Amino acid sequence: MNSVDWELLVRELWKNHRGKCIGVMLGLVFGLFAAIFGFWKALFIAICIAVGYLVGKRADEKGNLRSLIERLFGE
Repeated sequence: MNSVDWELLVRELWKNHRGKCIGVMLGLVFGLFAAIFGFWKALFIAICIAVGYLVGKRADEKGNLRSLIERLFGE
């Protein structure tokens, strides 16, 4: 019986197919959320995650989270 080096396999998959791996993980998480909470609640959770990601990405690029929050929500 052949022994599979799982760590090497995962490392190679991540190195050569990172986008596909992320897509599969996101699909799995969304599918689980949809099965547990229902489609619309899972969609709401996915939208909240996307908005949080975009705000965090913007804060990382600009370097100042406080000014970003003030621009988004006023004073």
